[in-house]
Amino acid sequence: MNIQDLLNKTTSNEFLSAQEGLFLFENAALSDLIYYANEMRKKNRHDGKVTWIIDRNVNITNVCISGCKFCNFYSSEKSSRAYITTIEEYKLKIDEMMIIGGNQLLLQGGCHPGLGLEFYTNLFKELKSLYPALKLHALGPAEVAHISKMEGIGFTETLISLKEAGLDSLPGAGAEILSDRVRSFVSPNKCNTQEWLDVMRAAHKLNITTSATMMFGHYENLIERMEHLVLLRNVQSEKPSTSKGFVAFIPWPFQDKDTALSKHHNIHANATPIEYLRMIAISRLMLPNIPNIQASWLTVGYPVAQICLHSGANDFGSIMIEENVVSVAGATYTSDKERMMTAIRDAGFKPQLRNQEYDYC
Repeated sequence: MNIQDLLNKTTSNEFLSAQEGLFLFENAALSDLIYYANEMRKKNRHDGKVTWIIDRNVNITNVCISGCKFCNFYSSEKSSRAYITTIEEYKLKIDEMMIIGGNQLLLQGGCHPGLGLEFYTNLFKELKSLYPALKLHALGPAEVAHISKMEGIGFTETLISLKEAGLDSLPGAGAEILSDRVRSFVSPNKCNTQEWLDVMRAAHKLNITTSATMMFGHYENLIERMEHLVLLRNVQSEKPSTSKGFVAFIPWPFQDKDTALSKHHNIHANATPIEYLRMIAISRLMLPNIPNIQASWLTVGYPVAQICLHSGANDFGSIMIEENVVSVAGATYTSDKERMMTAIRDAGFKPQLRNQEYDYC
């Protein structure tokens, strides 16, 4: 393989194979990856704007049976730490969010063994009745698969019920690495690769907008990262023309503080800032059919995230009024509206508020 030939392929939005992506990741100069990824970003976002959003990440429950070895957030159902968020708590959190201009909940939680489809549809209906303009960016493939198995129904049927109850879009949470070798070790009770992808296929057919993620730098190898990107790209290629499908891809590095992976398996966060930049760039080059790449300032901090905006990323995500999962594993960066916009301007771009559909506000 030839580095320049592969880089040239990306200029015409040709798909790179997993092996070609790996070859570039391991052999191309960082400056070349950044340059070509930035050129692709400019084609997609030629107005010089970087998007961001005001929303709030509220956890429905911390009870989860997934057994993820990278998660410090989950609790057993019988633990004194276990909770299910009440409507009064939702109202307080939503009111606080709306005061500063937000109207979307990133609404997630664990795979609770006692909460079925009726619980979630009732919750969504009640939140929408209280706040008709509220957008619910809710659950994820792991929760949808879990609910479907509990109810003995298909993913499509579950998603139809959730959409009718008020689901607006589906986050790409729980992807970690889309390799069953990795998933069987780091999250043994969570949906497998095929199930995660099939939930997204079903969502796209129902015209539910989704996003996709990757948590890297733990048990996986490099070719599994590239295969993850190819799987996402393939699902995006299958979506109906009327569906946006995956509107964004968000990679972030594993956070290892007090996790089972670090304490019991001696697996520690190993992604350096340079490696994160390479992942952002290769993601942009490998995913020409997913329009937006988000830089995870929450896990890498603003200085690195600002460089990402010149390395293929065009979105800064949310100001994260509240975040309870990654933060307990070591992510300590914080933000607000002014800091977010200042960071984007200081990187040489115009801040542009958006919604979850990536429409400008």
